[in-house]
Amino acid sequence: MKQSQSTHKILIAFLLNLGFSVFEFIGGIFTNSVAITSDAIHDLGDAISIGIAYFLERYSRKKPDRNYTYGYMRYSVIGGLITTLILLLGSSFVIYGSIVRIMHPAPVNYEGMILLAVFGVIVNFAAAYYTHEGNSLNQRSVNLHMLEDVLGWAVVLIGAIIMYFTDIALIDPLLSISVAIFILVNAFRNFSAILDVFLEKTPREVSIEKLRAQIMQVKGVQDVHHIHVWSMDGYHNCATLHVVCKKPNSTIKEKLRVKLQEHAINHITIELETPEECCPDTECDTELRQSEHAHHHHH
Repeated sequence: MKQSQSTHKILIAFLLNLGFSVFEFIGGIFTNSVAITSDAIHDLGDAISIGIAYFLERYSRKKPDRNYTYGYMRYSVIGGLITTLILLLGSSFVIYGSIVRIMHPAPVNYEGMILLAVFGVIVNFAAAYYTHEGNSLNQRSVNLHMLEDVLGWAVVLIGAIIMYFTDIALIDPLLSISVAIFILVNAFRNFSAILDVFLEKTPREVSIEKLRAQIMQVKGVQDVHHIHVWSMDGYHNCATLHVVCKKPNSTIKEKLRVKLQEHAINHITIELETPEECCPDTECDTELRQSEHAHHHHH
Protein backbone atom coordinates (compact mmCIF):
# COMPACT_ATOMS: atom_id res chain seq x y z
CA MET A 1 0.00 0.00 0.00
CA LYS A 2 1.35 3.42 -0.93
CA GLN A 3 2.07 5.82 1.94
CA SER A 4 0.10 8.62 0.28
CA GLN A 5 -2.81 6.25 -0.18
CA SER A 6 -2.86 5.48 3.54
CA THR A 7 -3.07 9.17 4.49
CA HIS A 8 -5.75 9.59 1.84
CA LYS A 9 -7.74 6.80 3.49
CA ILE A 10 -7.39 8.44 6.88
CA LEU A 11 -8.75 11.67 5.39
CA ILE A 12 -11.84 9.96 3.97
CA ALA A 13 -12.46 8.18 7.28
CA PHE A 14 -12.22 11.59 8.97
CA LEU A 15 -14.83 13.18 6.72
CA LEU A 16 -17.17 10.19 7.11
CA ASN A 17 -16.92 10.27 10.89
CA LEU A 18 -17.23 14.02 11.22
CA GLY A 19 -20.35 14.21 9.08
CA PHE A 20 -21.83 11.26 10.87
CA SER A 21 -21.26 12.51 14.42
CA VAL A 22 -23.02 15.79 13.65
CA PHE A 23 -25.93 13.77 12.26
CA GLU A 24 -25.89 11.65 15.43
CA PHE A 25 -26.07 14.57 17.83
CA ILE A 26 -29.22 15.70 16.09
CA GLY A 27 -30.49 12.11 16.19
CA GLY A 28 -29.65 11.80 19.88
CA ILE A 29 -31.60 14.95 20.73
CA PHE A 30 -34.50 13.86 18.52
CA THR A 31 -34.78 10.35 20.06
CA ASN A 32 -33.87 11.52 23.58
CA SER A 33 -31.43 8.60 23.85
CA VAL A 34 -28.24 8.96 25.93
CA ALA A 35 -26.82 5.86 24.24
CA ILE A 36 -26.98 7.62 20.90
CA THR A 37 -25.71 10.92 22.26
CA SER A 38 -22.83 9.07 23.92
CA ASP A 39 -22.01 7.34 20.65
CA ALA A 40 -22.08 10.77 19.04
CA ILE A 41 -19.49 12.00 21.54
CA HIS A 42 -17.40 8.93 20.85
CA ASP A 43 -17.64 9.45 17.10
CA LEU A 44 -16.85 13.13 17.39
CA GLY A 45 -13.78 12.25 19.48
CA ASP A 46 -12.81 9.76 16.79
CA ALA A 47 -13.31 12.28 14.03
CA ILE A 48 -11.13 14.87 15.77
CA SER A 49 -8.46 12.32 16.52
CA ILE A 50 -8.53 10.97 12.97
CA GLY A 51 -8.11 14.53 11.73
CA ILE A 52 -5.11 15.00 14.00
CA ALA A 53 -3.83 11.55 12.99
CA TYR A 54 -4.08 12.56 9.34
CA PHE A 55 -1.93 15.66 9.73
CA LEU A 56 0.58 14.11 12.13
CA GLU A 57 0.83 10.94 10.03
CA ARG A 58 1.82 13.08 7.05
CA TYR A 59 4.22 15.05 9.21
CA SER A 60 5.76 11.97 10.84
CA ARG A 61 6.93 10.71 7.44
CA LYS A 62 9.33 13.58 6.96
CA LYS A 63 12.93 12.47 6.59
CA PRO A 64 15.39 13.15 9.44
CA ASP A 65 16.97 16.60 9.31
CA ARG A 66 19.31 18.57 11.56
CA ASN A 67 16.52 19.58 13.93
CA TYR A 68 15.05 16.08 14.25
CA THR A 69 17.99 13.77 13.76
CA TYR A 70 15.79 10.73 14.43
CA GLY A 71 13.14 11.87 12.00
CA TYR A 72 9.57 12.85 12.84
CA MET A 73 8.14 9.47 13.85
CA ARG A 74 7.13 10.53 17.34
CA TYR A 75 4.68 13.03 15.90
CA SER A 76 2.60 10.04 14.97
CA VAL A 77 2.72 8.93 18.62
CA ILE A 78 1.62 12.39 19.77
CA GLY A 79 -1.38 11.93 17.48
CA GLY A 80 -2.20 8.78 19.40
CA LEU A 81 -1.77 10.61 22.71
CA ILE A 82 -4.19 13.40 21.79
CA THR A 83 -6.70 10.84 20.51
CA THR A 84 -6.51 8.88 23.70
CA LEU A 85 -6.99 11.94 25.90
CA ILE A 86 -10.04 12.96 23.86
CA LEU A 87 -11.52 9.48 24.30
CA LEU A 88 -10.82 9.46 28.05
CA LEU A 89 -12.54 12.82 28.46
CA GLY A 90 -15.44 11.87 26.21
CA SER A 91 -16.06 8.59 28.02
CA SER A 92 -16.05 10.22 31.44
CA PHE A 93 -18.56 12.76 30.18
CA VAL A 94 -20.77 9.98 28.81
CA ILE A 95 -20.70 8.01 32.07
CA TYR A 96 -21.72 11.14 33.97
CA GLY A 97 -24.63 11.75 31.59
CA SER A 98 -25.80 8.15 31.90
CA ILE A 99 -25.77 8.22 35.70
CA VAL A 100 -27.88 11.39 35.64
CA ARG A 101 -30.29 9.59 33.31
CA ILE A 102 -30.53 6.54 35.57
CA MET A 103 -31.48 8.82 38.46
CA HIS A 104 -34.01 10.77 36.34
CA PRO A 105 -35.45 8.40 33.73
CA ALA A 106 -36.98 9.90 30.58
CA PRO A 107 -38.94 8.45 27.64
CA VAL A 108 -36.96 7.42 24.57
CA ASN A 109 -38.09 7.21 20.93
CA TYR A 110 -37.25 3.57 20.16
CA GLU A 111 -38.20 3.52 16.46
CA GLY A 112 -35.93 6.50 15.81
CA MET A 113 -33.18 4.77 17.75
CA ILE A 114 -33.47 1.57 15.72
CA LEU A 115 -33.39 3.54 12.49
CA LEU A 116 -30.33 5.55 13.55
CA ALA A 117 -28.52 2.45 14.81
CA VAL A 118 -29.05 0.55 11.54
CA PHE A 119 -27.66 3.54 9.69
CA GLY A 120 -24.79 3.78 12.19
CA VAL A 121 -23.75 0.18 11.72
CA ILE A 122 -23.75 0.57 7.92
CA VAL A 123 -21.79 3.84 7.78
CA ASN A 124 -19.20 2.75 10.33
CA PHE A 125 -18.79 -0.67 8.78
CA ALA A 126 -18.07 1.04 5.46
CA ALA A 127 -15.48 3.29 7.12
CA ALA A 128 -13.86 0.38 8.99
CA TYR A 129 -13.70 -1.74 5.86
CA TYR A 130 -12.19 1.16 3.97
CA THR A 131 -9.35 1.77 6.46
CA HIS A 132 -8.60 -1.80 7.45
CA GLU A 133 -5.16 -2.09 5.88
CA GLY A 134 -2.75 0.10 7.80
CA ASN A 135 0.92 -0.15 8.61
CA SER A 136 1.55 2.44 11.30
CA LEU A 137 0.56 2.66 14.95
CA ASN A 138 -1.49 5.71 14.09
CA GLN A 139 -3.31 4.04 11.23
CA ARG A 140 -3.94 0.92 13.26
CA SER A 141 -5.46 2.97 16.06
CA VAL A 142 -7.66 4.74 13.50
CA ASN A 143 -8.92 1.37 12.33
CA LEU A 144 -9.45 0.21 15.91
CA HIS A 145 -11.68 3.24 16.48
CA MET A 146 -13.67 2.31 13.40
CA LEU A 147 -14.26 -1.21 14.66
CA GLU A 148 -15.23 0.14 18.07
CA ASP A 149 -17.80 2.33 16.36
CA VAL A 150 -19.30 -0.62 14.53
CA LEU A 151 -19.50 -2.55 17.81
CA GLY A 152 -20.95 0.43 19.65
CA TRP A 153 -23.70 0.77 17.07
CA ALA A 154 -24.44 -2.95 17.02
CA VAL A 155 -24.91 -2.79 20.80
CA VAL A 156 -27.21 0.24 20.50
CA LEU A 157 -29.22 -1.52 17.79
CA ILE A 158 -29.76 -4.66 19.88
CA GLY A 159 -30.63 -2.51 22.90
CA ALA A 160 -33.09 -0.42 20.91
CA ILE A 161 -34.84 -3.54 19.61
CA ILE A 162 -35.10 -4.99 23.14
CA MET A 163 -36.47 -1.68 24.46
CA TYR A 164 -38.95 -1.47 21.60
CA PHE A 165 -40.49 -4.75 22.74
CA THR A 166 -40.08 -4.44 26.54
CA ASP A 167 -40.29 -0.65 27.04
CA ILE A 168 -37.57 -0.72 29.73
CA ALA A 169 -36.01 2.71 29.23
CA LEU A 170 -33.26 1.96 31.78
CA ILE A 171 -31.50 -0.18 29.16
CA ASP A 172 -30.54 3.00 27.30
CA PRO A 173 -28.22 4.54 29.94
CA LEU A 174 -26.86 1.10 30.87
CA LEU A 175 -25.88 0.52 27.23
CA SER A 176 -24.32 3.92 27.15
CA ILE A 177 -22.21 3.17 30.25
CA SER A 178 -21.05 -0.19 28.91
CA VAL A 179 -19.91 1.36 25.62
CA ALA A 180 -18.11 4.11 27.56
CA ILE A 181 -16.33 1.65 29.86
CA PHE A 182 -15.23 -0.39 26.86
CA ILE A 183 -13.75 2.75 25.30
CA LEU A 184 -12.11 3.79 28.60
CA VAL A 185 -10.35 0.45 29.02
CA ASN A 186 -9.00 0.57 25.47
CA ALA A 187 -7.96 4.19 25.82
CA PHE A 188 -6.05 3.44 29.04
CA ARG A 189 -4.23 0.57 27.32
CA ASN A 190 -3.30 2.86 24.48
CA PHE A 191 -2.23 5.55 26.91
CA SER A 192 0.21 3.27 28.73
CA ALA A 193 1.71 2.08 25.43
CA ILE A 194 2.25 5.70 24.39
CA LEU A 195 3.80 6.63 27.76
CA ASP A 196 6.18 3.68 27.38
CA VAL A 197 7.47 5.20 24.14
CA PHE A 198 8.01 8.63 25.71
CA LEU A 199 9.63 7.17 28.83
CA GLU A 200 12.11 5.26 26.63
CA LYS A 201 10.93 1.99 28.15
CA THR A 202 12.40 -1.20 26.67
CA PRO A 203 9.95 -2.28 23.92
CA ARG A 204 7.57 -5.07 24.96
CA GLU A 205 8.87 -7.53 22.39
CA VAL A 206 12.51 -7.16 23.48
CA SER A 207 13.98 -9.05 26.44
CA ILE A 208 17.27 -7.49 27.57
CA GLU A 209 18.30 -10.77 29.27
CA LYS A 210 17.77 -12.79 26.08
CA LEU A 211 19.51 -10.13 24.04
CA ARG A 212 22.47 -10.12 26.41
CA ALA A 213 22.74 -13.91 26.29
CA GLN A 214 22.69 -13.88 22.49
CA ILE A 215 25.36 -11.18 22.31
CA MET A 216 27.60 -13.17 24.68
CA GLN A 217 27.31 -16.16 22.30
CA VAL A 218 29.02 -14.23 19.51
CA LYS A 219 32.58 -15.52 19.05
CA GLY A 220 35.15 -13.11 20.42
CA VAL A 221 32.78 -11.23 22.74
CA GLN A 222 33.96 -11.14 26.35
CA ASP A 223 31.44 -8.86 27.95
CA VAL A 224 28.67 -6.44 27.15
CA HIS A 225 27.32 -3.48 29.13
CA HIS A 226 25.31 -0.31 28.63
CA ILE A 227 22.63 -2.09 26.66
CA HIS A 228 19.92 0.46 25.91
CA VAL A 229 16.94 -0.37 23.76
CA TRP A 230 14.11 2.06 23.09
CA SER A 231 11.48 2.76 20.47
CA MET A 232 10.77 5.76 18.29
CA ASP A 233 7.10 5.08 17.68
CA GLY A 234 6.24 1.58 18.90
CA TYR A 235 7.52 0.02 15.68
CA HIS A 236 11.01 1.31 14.95
CA ASN A 237 13.43 0.33 17.70
CA CYS A 238 16.90 1.69 18.43
CA ALA A 239 19.73 0.29 20.52
CA THR A 240 23.15 1.28 21.83
CA LEU A 241 25.60 -1.08 23.56
CA HIS A 242 29.24 -1.36 24.62
CA VAL A 243 30.86 -4.67 23.70
CA VAL A 244 34.20 -5.78 25.16
CA CYS A 245 36.28 -8.05 22.91
CA LYS A 246 39.97 -8.99 22.68
CA LYS A 247 40.33 -8.13 19.01
CA PRO A 248 37.62 -5.65 17.97
CA ASN A 249 36.80 -6.14 14.29
CA SER A 250 34.03 -5.55 11.81
CA THR A 251 32.86 -9.19 11.59
CA ILE A 252 31.90 -9.06 15.27
CA LYS A 253 29.89 -5.92 14.58
CA GLU A 254 28.22 -7.55 11.60
CA LYS A 255 27.18 -10.59 13.67
CA LEU A 256 25.86 -8.33 16.42
CA ARG A 257 23.80 -6.33 13.93
CA VAL A 258 22.20 -9.50 12.59
CA LYS A 259 21.31 -10.62 16.13
CA LEU A 260 19.80 -7.26 17.00
CA GLN A 261 17.82 -7.07 13.78
CA GLU A 262 16.10 -10.34 14.75
CA HIS A 263 14.63 -8.33 17.64
CA ALA A 264 13.18 -5.67 15.32
CA ILE A 265 15.99 -3.28 16.23
CA ASN A 266 17.18 -1.42 13.16
CA HIS A 267 18.95 1.71 14.41
CA ILE A 268 22.04 0.32 16.12
CA THR A 269 25.11 1.96 17.67
CA ILE A 270 27.83 -0.46 18.82
CA GLU A 271 30.83 0.68 20.85
CA LEU A 272 33.65 -1.91 20.72
CA GLU A 273 36.11 -1.87 23.64
CA THR A 274 39.21 -3.87 24.49
CA PRO A 275 39.49 -5.50 27.94
CA GLU A 276 42.23 -2.99 28.92
CA GLU A 277 39.95 -0.06 28.27
CA CYS A 278 38.15 0.79 31.46
CA CYS A 279 34.74 2.07 30.56
CA PRO A 280 34.40 5.33 32.56
CA ASP A 281 30.91 4.67 33.88
CA THR A 282 30.25 0.97 34.28
CA GLU A 283 28.45 1.55 37.58
CA CYS A 284 25.28 2.39 35.69
CA ASP A 285 25.13 -1.30 34.86
CA THR A 286 26.28 -2.83 38.16
CA GLU A 287 22.77 -2.96 39.55
CA LEU A 288 21.49 -4.81 36.50
CA ARG A 289 24.42 -7.24 36.79
CA GLN A 290 23.86 -7.87 40.50
CA SER A 291 20.22 -8.59 39.91
CA GLU A 292 21.24 -10.95 37.12
CA HIS A 293 23.78 -12.75 39.29
CA ALA A 294 21.17 -13.10 42.02
CA HIS A 295 18.84 -14.38 39.34
CA HIS A 296 21.36 -17.06 38.29
CA HIS A 297 22.01 -18.18 41.86
CA HIS A 298 18.33 -18.76 42.48
CA HIS A 299 17.94 -21.18 39.59
